[in-house]
Amino acid sequence: MPRPSLVALAAVLSPLLQLTAGQSPTTSYRSIFTVPASADTGAQLVPNIRDPEAINAQDVCPGYKASAVQENEDGLSATLTLAGPACNVYGTDIGVLNLTVQYQSADRLSVNIKPAMIGASNFTHYILPEELIPRPQLESCDKESDLKFEWSNEPSFWFRVTRLSTGDVLFSSEATKLVYENQFIEFVSNLPENYNLYGLGEQIHGFRLGNNYTATIYAADAGDPIDGNIYGSHPFYLETRYFETNANGTRKLVDSNATQSNSKYESYSHGVYLRNAHGQEVVLGSKTVTWRTLGGSIDLFFFDGPTPTEVTKQYQQAAIGTPAMQSYWTFGYHQCRWGYRNWTELREVVDTFKAFNIPMETIWTDIDYMDQYRDFTVDPVSFPVSAGQAFLKQLHSDGQHYIPIVDSAIYIPNPENRSDAYPVYNRGNDSGVFLNNPDGSQYIGSVWPGYTVFPDWMANATNQWWSDEMARWWKDIPFDGIWIDMNEVSSFCVGSCGTGNVTLNPVHPPFMLPGEPGNVIYDYPEGFNITNSTEAASASAASSAQAAATSTADSEPSSTTTPDYLRTTPTPGVRNVNYPPYVINNIQGDLAVHAVSPNATHHNGVEEYDVHNLWGHQILNATYNALLNIFPGKRPFIIGRSTFAGTGKWVGHWGGDNGSKWYYMYFSIPQALSFSLFGVPMFGVDTCGFNGNTDSELCSRWMQLSAFFPFYRNHNTITALPQEPYNWESVAEAARTAMHIRYSILPYMYTLFYQAHTTGSTVMRALSWEFPNEPQLAKVDRQFLLGPSLLVTPVLTPQVETVQGVFPGVAEGQVWYDWYTQEKVEVKAGENKTIDAPLGHIPVFVRGGSVIPQQEPGYTTKECRSNPWGLLVALDGCGKATGDLYVDDGESLKPNATLLVEFKAQKGSLEAVARGEFKDTNALANITVMGVEGCELDVKLNGQSVAKESVEFNEKTGVLKVTGLNSLTEGGAWSRNWTLTW
Repeated sequence: MPRPSLVALAAVLSPLLQLTAGQSPTTSYRSIFTVPASADTGAQLVPNIRDPEAINAQDVCPGYKASAVQENEDGLSATLTLAGPACNVYGTDIGVLNLTVQYQSADRLSVNIKPAMIGASNFTHYILPEELIPRPQLESCDKESDLKFEWSNEPSFWFRVTRLSTGDVLFSSEATKLVYENQFIEFVSNLPENYNLYGLGEQIHGFRLGNNYTATIYAADAGDPIDGNIYGSHPFYLETRYFETNANGTRKLVDSNATQSNSKYESYSHGVYLRNAHGQEVVLGSKTVTWRTLGGSIDLFFFDGPTPTEVTKQYQQAAIGTPAMQSYWTFGYHQCRWGYRNWTELREVVDTFKAFNIPMETIWTDIDYMDQYRDFTVDPVSFPVSAGQAFLKQLHSDGQHYIPIVDSAIYIPNPENRSDAYPVYNRGNDSGVFLNNPDGSQYIGSVWPGYTVFPDWMANATNQWWSDEMARWWKDIPFDGIWIDMNEVSSFCVGSCGTGNVTLNPVHPPFMLPGEPGNVIYDYPEGFNITNSTEAASASAASSAQAAATSTADSEPSSTTTPDYLRTTPTPGVRNVNYPPYVINNIQGDLAVHAVSPNATHHNGVEEYDVHNLWGHQILNATYNALLNIFPGKRPFIIGRSTFAGTGKWVGHWGGDNGSKWYYMYFSIPQALSFSLFGVPMFGVDTCGFNGNTDSELCSRWMQLSAFFPFYRNHNTITALPQEPYNWESVAEAARTAMHIRYSILPYMYTLFYQAHTTGSTVMRALSWEFPNEPQLAKVDRQFLLGPSLLVTPVLTPQVETVQGVFPGVAEGQVWYDWYTQEKVEVKAGENKTIDAPLGHIPVFVRGGSVIPQQEPGYTTKECRSNPWGLLVALDGCGKATGDLYVDDGESLKPNATLLVEFKAQKGSLEAVARGEFKDTNALANITVMGVEGCELDVKLNGQSVAKESVEFNEKTGVLKVTGLNSLTEGGAWSRNWTLTW
């Protein structure tokens, strides 16, 4: 069924034509066309999970029978044949399947099920190519796997995966049926009651997903709805199970919701990855997980763990790649907004940050800078090239950086208007790099510039064309990195709406922009009516009046009829890609709403239906390679919106179009933890919120919270109140306080990224990952750890001056220190402690047993890297601590020299052992040791006494401070090994 276009627009043009300002109907005029809102309205669909008329495939389908089973040294293979008459419930049943089971390594098992023949009889079945998404490979290993695959044909084929060491069944499809059709695949696994399952992105939801939830995986341009699918696609989950062991060593599975803080438990975690890029949903039931996809194959990978840390490492190292190592400067503070009007305003923002002494590393621009919203252009009036070059020259000389947004659609010019020339399109069109319609014509959607075409990342010339355009533009505007937006890929109309209509030149998207009549922003955070009652009352009245006016203008005769939902039935051997018979719970409903249509066709014949979830992944890969060409040998910095499993090896991600609400600040934590699982640690959200107006209280709290996220950016929408932190003195002070901490621990954060890049470890961490044997932590997502050593407990609600927080590990002797007072925290095991947190203060705690490398903060990261070093040592209950430091040039993709320093404290001494060739000449200025039992003030560095006036010991708090070490470490803190004794 072809998607509609707007070819026959004559009948609707008249009410949409507007006169040029100042002209009357009797004079000549220029028609201005706006794509109507109805152009982005799709078919009325009801998701199957909500459709009372939907057929349950488990009730009507026959399942399969296994035969011709052949075992080999790596696993087994078999043929699966339909166990009865085809049900053809949501597609055409595939009669014969191939099963391949492979023990790929000691900690990884693969289960692959796909059609036995991909040929004329089932040519429409698309199997994900390995060149697009690499498949984990067989590894040689002497150690036997702890995973065991078993199967049965009773009553039909099912299989299970068991952990041998515990006898625990990790995955079992027993008593369920395998359904495998050309547009619908379903398999079910049984789970324990109240299971702890995490991942399955991208959505905004609590970290632990719960057992009454459907996770839809379909890339959607949707403004951060709660519990709906949004930008990225990550078909991976981690599950953790807790056990209690009795006196004879027998393990008993326990419900994490019903455990005691004074009992002892142990946990086992495993991971499951479905290598499938089709639209899908995962239905989490009370004791089951049901996976449904709209095509592809069942390509499952089980990761043994058994700790959460090992699961993420196994997943990243074997399946998706470890995260990109980021340049040092990217960890500074970033400032952006939609609405910066010109280079002069950008200069004022940069200068004002400096005047208020708020560190600002990178300034960003949204779509405002473009010439009519066209990629790789600048507005010749407000953002002229010459002024931009002068601005960027000064910015770079000050050690600061610039990031522009680049959208994912390319404007198609009016062929009847020579002045509308757009060489970017012409060069791409000449190279054949844009998506087509099924009939071979160019697919033309609508995005910010008007009618647009979309790069086809499967065409031979597309990556080179993209790289050339970016390099050509960089010569005019020397940016430092790229922000890729709209790459789901988004389109503001259903189907190829521009076909035949290109000469209409639409000038406005089919929706109201913030600030326009009928869409003035009156929204404020929760609690604003208490702190700003007069302003809140005025805004509420204006908002109500606007809503009433809009409702009147848009009102239609009321109707009580039942909606006429579109339900399609399968046609044997034929796929309906526009309206699949099975309707996933897509946030936009129709798969083509606000997206390129599923029947858009790539040059190799593949339909967008099969690879929609990969479009964002591919443009980010192309951008990564483009920046490698522009900055040879340097690490590209890219923040992208739509991601897939493995995108983190190239880019970072931000949480999208959130709102200025307290609950969005809370949700930023589970969002970040989920992307830690997905191998994208360079994550942050729009601090203070994107949509709506923020206020000083919310922005103060949020600026402090985001200071402990790897990607730290403030960004908000056009016409909302400005929210640069200097707009309120309280926010400015809160920002300076948190940034002082952040910039001092940049060496620690950088080291965490090096470890993530080399091993697949995480940066932001759930408490349950670091303390896996405490089931009470299974659902904690209002606190987090930055690496293993820093516990952050933010305030996430308005009008409070305290916050509740837990301190893990106390029952096992774990010691925690307050970052600010450096005193031990007095807390009982399992206690949810009340912590003082007045406005402007974010509670941060240091884990005993840690050594945290620091550098004296500077205004920019360049200044920081030239400042003296410091060490913060937090001794555990036994007087010990360890830590690491990684140093390199901060930007090279493959550094010529690196430096690794290991720290070890015990028995009244701290030892630093360095290895590597990188030369760092900054001296060591100070060392602070927390938890010291006693000190005679006879402190020595490599046997050389430290001046007594440089040593301070507080016997009451147990804090030892050693300063004035610069002269003893001239030539570089790590130029030689040393030992400090006290």
